Amino acid sequence: MSDTWLVVGLGNPGPEYARTRHNVGQMVLDELASRVDGGFKVHKARAQVLESRLRPGGPRLVLAKPMTYMNVSGGPVAGLARFYGIPPERVVAVHDEIDIPFAALKLKIGGGEGGHNGLRDMSKALGTKDYHRVRVGVGRPPGRTDAAAFVLKPFSSTEHRELPFLLDDAADAVEILVEQGLLEAQQKYHSR
Repeated sequence: MSDTWLVVGLGNPGPEYARTRHNVGQMVLDELASRVDGGFKVHKARAQVLESRLRPGGPRLVLAKPMTYMNVSGGPVAGLARFYGIPPERVVAVHDEIDIPFAALKLKIGGGEGGHNGLRDMSKALGTKDYHRVRVGVGRPPGRTDAAAFVLKPFSSTEHRELPFLLDDAADAVEILVEQGLLEAQQKYHSR
């Protein structure tokens, strides 16, 4: 079996979305890219891709940021999985999660999509829900704020000060997941 992992940062394309809650998955991939000192290149599967290893002899990573809107990101993800020969159980989706408090992380494999259209499209395109998820907490919308509108807004000034720590933790969680396994990553981040 291949030692390659496909790590996908979900988000929307374009500068107007770059610093929104919905794009926190892509922000985590930017953090991972900075750790391996690499740059993303455009792939024919409609994604920006960076191939690397976390460290010599470590698992091979394909970091990917789909260049489509989040609700149709399944096509690029499935295309990359086919291109690199990566099975769904070695796919990791890093995404925003409103059902988790800001700055908290949860990891799982499979399960429901919780109304997340990016995950729903990935599950459909991959033909399974059995891929890993690194769920990055962005908090619940205040009052009667619509969830879709909330995730398309930038982080608050207070959250923005904490954001580098959250991105660092989420990138660490991805590293632990691919190098040591899901249980190790869950034990570290679910107990917080």
